[in-house]
Amino acid sequence: MDTRRGLTKRPRPGRRCRHLLPVAVLGGGLALAGCSGGAPSALDPAGSGAGRIAGLWWLLFWISMAVFAEVMVVLAWALLARRRRDVRVRHGQPLRFVTVAGAGIPLVILVAVYAVGLRDLAALGDGPGPDAPTIEVTGHKWWWEVRVQGVAGATANELHIPVGEKVRIRLRTADVLHSFWVPQLMPKTDLIAGEVRETWLHADRPGRYRGQCAEYCGTQHAHMALLVVAEPRPDFDAWTARLAAPAPAPQTDAQRRGRDAFVQGSCAGCHAVRGTAANGRVGPDLSDVGARWSIGAGAVPNDGGHLGGWIANSQTVKPGNRMPPQPVDAGRLPDLIAYLQSLK
Repeated sequence: MDTRRGLTKRPRPGRRCRHLLPVAVLGGGLALAGCSGGAPSALDPAGSGAGRIAGLWWLLFWISMAVFAEVMVVLAWALLARRRRDVRVRHGQPLRFVTVAGAGIPLVILVAVYAVGLRDLAALGDGPGPDAPTIEVTGHKWWWEVRVQGVAGATANELHIPVGEKVRIRLRTADVLHSFWVPQLMPKTDLIAGEVRETWLHADRPGRYRGQCAEYCGTQHAHMALLVVAEPRPDFDAWTARLAAPAPAPQTDAQRRGRDAFVQGSCAGCHAVRGTAANGRVGPDLSDVGARWSIGAGAVPNDGGHLGGWIANSQTVKPGNRMPPQPVDAGRLPDLIAYLQSLK
């Protein structure tokens, strides 16, 4: 209120919009910057499947930027033209403008994007041939069971694929709905109870690619990660052979005492170690646990300290998991840790 004249001041046209424009541009920049953090990103594809998704994302992004720029130009023109008293809008001009810019151009864009999407969808459906390796992945609360078709052994939360080849992935769930997602290799595939779903993985270059359950599945959904290792074909064949072979035999007295503690204790009731009397099926197969990238499907690093804490009481590390605290004598715990770390 202007106290001298008793009149309300009207803001100058365009003043508020000039303040909002930098905010909009900054917000878009921050959103884009958020895509390039340390976490695995679908915008950093390492395989043909993820490359399709990234290409479609960038197409939509640049279309959005073009539309945004067009709207800002029209808005600026409208604000500047409003100040000029000599500007006149001809009869019918607004209708033509809205028809072309508001309906015609968006229709062309949507049809084009739809066509590109159908092309990519067809490409993603073009899976591996009948002779391709097949890996079976089962989702549990909250870990991944991994088996190679035709191989008796199993591992957990880690799978290997040969570089440059498409690998068939057969998915099922043992309990609730999960979703298998390796952002740098392939889009998401849901695991639905009672169904066997299929997807495939293909890596253009060797590397280690983080995956994640992408569907909320309970308390520890965030700690249900997996690792995909893309490696040359001979290394993949060697990994497959290790899954079929018995676990390494203990080499030291401490490891032998640890093996006895494992087989004779409560561990063997839920876990298996190939080549021993332990054949539990409730929890993950531990025949190669010493070589795994993490403990608890990404909950903590795989080292002696975290392994000991997990054995003693995994509920303090990953609350809600199915493993209860273990009654392991403190004197035998170092031997048990030594034995499990030798399983590589």
